[in-house]
This record gives sequence, structure tokens and C-alpha cells, in this order.
Amino acid sequence: MKQILENLGQFIKRLDHWLLLLVTLCAGTSVVLLRTMWTQQITKEVDSNDWLVQLIAMGIGLVGCIVISAIDYHKLAKFWFLYVPVTLGLVALTFTSLGYGRDGADDIAWVDFGFIQIQPSEIMKFVFLLTYSLHISKVGDKLNKPINLLLLGIHAAIPMGIVAVQGDYGTAIIFASMTIFMLFAAGLSFWYLLGGAALLPIVGYVLWNYVFGDVHRNRILVLFHPGTDPLGIEYQQDLGLKAIRAGELFGLGLDADAYVKVPEMHNDFIFSFVAQAFGFVGAVAAVCIMAFICLRIFADSHAAKDTMGKTICMGVFAILFTHYLMNLGMVLKVMPVIGIPLPFVSAGGTAMVSMYLCIGLVISSYTHNTKKYRLFYEAE
Repeated sequence: MKQILENLGQFIKRLDHWLLLLVTLCAGTSVVLLRTMWTQQITKEVDSNDWLVQLIAMGIGLVGCIVISAIDYHKLAKFWFLYVPVTLGLVALTFTSLGYGRDGADDIAWVDFGFIQIQPSEIMKFVFLLTYSLHISKVGDKLNKPINLLLLGIHAAIPMGIVAVQGDYGTAIIFASMTIFMLFAAGLSFWYLLGGAALLPIVGYVLWNYVFGDVHRNRILVLFHPGTDPLGIEYQQDLGLKAIRAGELFGLGLDADAYVKVPEMHNDFIFSFVAQAFGFVGAVAAVCIMAFICLRIFADSHAAKDTMGKTICMGVFAILFTHYLMNLGMVLKVMPVIGIPLPFVSAGGTAMVSMYLCIGLVISSYTHNTKKYRLFYEAE
């Protein structure tokens, strides 16, 4: 018991306090923003339950993050045979009568159990971090052998294919980004990266002609021809820019008489409300916080003791960096609308809990970076 208490004190000291503080600051801000949208009746898309769900998810996620961070990530990965079937089972339910598409979304990616609604693809991100990092660590220094890369490619293609079939191309991009960053962190040869880059035009041609629908192509084309469809495809993004401009330098605050209302302002376009409420200063501060979170995770990847820890951290870095880049690009009308939320800020209980658990894996990699340190059992 004495050893456990000593290890507990050591664990608290070893936590990445800045990372935990900043993501919790974002989560807390999310609750405040959603409650403001409800009390001010800014949008009918938000009701009294949304901010409460966000608050509860924040609490569950924070506790889960601490628990996960206290457990050696190697131990978590070894039990893949328990949580992988459960996760795939939940994903399979999206293709049954329990699956549904959220209002304003193009995909069928949610499961409605009546008393609770969850998005299994968010859970799958956490599971993929563990299984893919374990797979990479098993391959070791033979990563660049064609057969090993083929198997790793098949492994990554499974979640990407599932979410693509659901119609969630945004999440498919997230899984692709995770795969690339994790393989790169593990030592993928530059020649493979160069070869992949050379294939991009072919991949783009196939996607454009055989995968994307008319709506997806038009969302991209309108970026090159602004003003051609102001009442259609451009409507949401134009309102988002109008909302950002309305915030001016210091914002309208959280109790203004009127706000510019943007579709999905509580979710994918919540940054437009951040800029509207807190102004240019608040928007820049938010971007700086996001950048610092990514930098902390990148730094933690270098503190990890092995390839598995590094790839976990870089996988989480990929999730956040890609989400931030695409969401802000979407709101600022330099990228197409593709349904990418802002982690820890956009509404979504499953996403909130899942992202907290991912941060827990990062902190686990950071705290368990020496062979002597163990919290729940004696070091070997």
C-alpha cells in the first residue's frame, strides 16, 4: 500500500498538466457556449439537454482520461481481443434499424438505443490507436518490408472503409491521417512516402469520378468560383464568415441581443460562434490553444520510451491537427464543408469522451516512459 501511495504521488507529478488543463479548458468552454446558445435561443438546434450532455461527457471523459493515463499503454493494447469485437459490433449496428443520420449530416453514423445515442466511429479512433500502434510495434525494424506494409495497409483500410461506406468521408480522412503519421513516426521509408505522393493524382481521379457524389464535387468547385451558389452550397460558409466579422475585435459577448445564426453552429461551425462571441482576440487565442495542444502532444511523442508510445502520440496528434486544420478551413471557406467537428469544443458526447480517452493514452505514454515507473504493480 505504501508503494502504491508513493507511486500515486509520483504519477500526479508526472502528468502532463498543461495538456490536461488546456483540453479541459476547451471542454469547459464548450459547455458554456452550448448553454449560451440555449439560454439566448440563438439556434433551435440546441436544447436544454445538449449542454448537460456535454457537461456529463466532460466529467466522464476527464475521469476516463485519468484512469487510462494511470495504466501502462502496453497492458491496454494486449487486451485488444476484448474491445475490438465490441467496437465492431457497435459499428455494425449503424447498418441496422438502430442506425440513423443526425440532422444536417450526410452519413448514417449514429446508433440510437433509445436512452442514449452514440457514434461508434469515435470509439473506433481510440481502438485504432491501440491496435495499430501494437501492430507497428510487433513489426519493429521490419516495417519497410512490403509484406508488413501490405498487412498494415489492410489493417488501416478496415476502419477507413467502414466509415466511407457510412458516408462519413471526413472521418475516413482522419483515419488516413492517423495511418500516415503513425507509420512516419515508426520509421516509414521516405521512398514509400514519395511513391504515395506520386499516386495522389490517380487516387484523386478515382475519388472524383467514382466515389464523390455531385454534392461533394460542387462543394469543392464552389471554392474556386465563389458567389456562384450563395443561396445553396455557399450559404452556410457565407453565414459563418458573416458571424466571424460580426465579432469584430473583442466580440459581442455571451449576452448580446442578437447573433448571426449559422446552421450547425453548435457543431461543425462552432468556431464561428467563438469568433462572434469573443471577437478576433478570442478567435486568435482559441487557435493558439489548439496549436499548443498539438505541440504538447508532439513533444510527448519524443518523450515516449518506445515505438508504440511514439506512434500513439503521433496518432492523437494526427486526429487533432487534421480536425483543427479542416474545421477551421471549412469555417473560413478555404476548404469544402465535409462534416469535421472541432475536438473538445463542438457538441457531441461520444466525441468528447473518446477524445479524452485518446489524451489519456498520450499521458500514459508520457508517464510510463521509464522501465522503473509503474503505478499499480511493482516494476520489473
